[in-house]
Amino acid sequence: MSNYSNTIASIVQQAKTREASLPLLNESCRSQFFFQPKLPKRVCLFFHGFTAAPYQFAPMADTFFKAGYNVLVPLLPGHGQAGNWSRKNPPPLPTDPKVYQQFALQWLEQAQMLGEEVIIGGLSAGGTLAAWLALERPQAIYRAILFAAYLGSSSKVLDLFIKKIDTYFEWTVTDTNPSKGSGYNGFTVPALRLFLNLGQDLLKRSERQPTPPLFILTSESDLATGSFDHKALFENVLPRQPLTWYNAFSRELAVPHTMMTVAEGNRWASLLPIMTKAFVESSLTWAEVQEIGYRMTQGKTFPSVVAELGLAAKASSAMPAMMTMVDKRTIAINRNPSMAGVD
Repeated sequence: MSNYSNTIASIVQQAKTREASLPLLNESCRSQFFFQPKLPKRVCLFFHGFTAAPYQFAPMADTFFKAGYNVLVPLLPGHGQAGNWSRKNPPPLPTDPKVYQQFALQWLEQAQMLGEEVIIGGLSAGGTLAAWLALERPQAIYRAILFAAYLGSSSKVLDLFIKKIDTYFEWTVTDTNPSKGSGYNGFTVPALRLFLNLGQDLLKRSERQPTPPLFILTSESDLATGSFDHKALFENVLPRQPLTWYNAFSRELAVPHTMMTVAEGNRWASLLPIMTKAFVESSLTWAEVQEIGYRMTQGKTFPSVVAELGLAAKASSAMPAMMTMVDKRTIAINRNPSMAGVD
């Protein structure tokens, strides 16, 4: 067997052995791996959300696998385990950030054996972990995508509660059908607190530390995380990393915190892999994306604008779809404030 084949076999066997010993809550909680028959140029490493499981990244993984990437979606420590979990017997979620940090570093090492360029991403607390890894190993990461990263709550009062109160929180669950990939129904607050602390530290570090290009996605309808923190991270990083992008889904789209799948409430979930692919496969600065958006508000088409600017070679084939989600009106108003009252 080749080194590549041996690496794949080892990753799969280790995951099977580890997860067979738990046991798993259901099959959708199992780590998901997508391997090309030959070693590709790029590999994706995705971290799922807090109390959830790898099922959240199945649509994203499928898109990138079909595009020729290897994809790793490992089960986070303490997640996806079967048990009679409750306030008296909470699920075994870590409360020490080093557990997650070591996990992320180990998976980065494995990802580096599966592709020359490593793309990382994560949802919610998984986004926090991806952001930490991006700041910790900026030279090892080609692109990082943060989906509703948990850098802070949607309310500073809630942040204070999470920092000070040790209690058990239970999600409001309307459908716990395992086929839909439900994770834990509750958790102890200290298990979430570590991500809040990590997120707040990341915001401070991002003011001075280098990062790979980031794509920060947020939603005005997100009731769990604060879009102001996402915007602050973007503004911290952009001056030193011009390839960083930002997208805020408007309230009208009603994109929830659990934005990765239709089953978890996002009817626009099919757009996320396209937007992500546009970011990963383009080499456009944010200033160039904005310039394209501005010129499109003048009635020009995407192909004509990129040709006019000489940017066609830097734009992914997914960029036209990406530009439908860019807030071009706000770009135009920022340049021409007199347009604010014009529909």
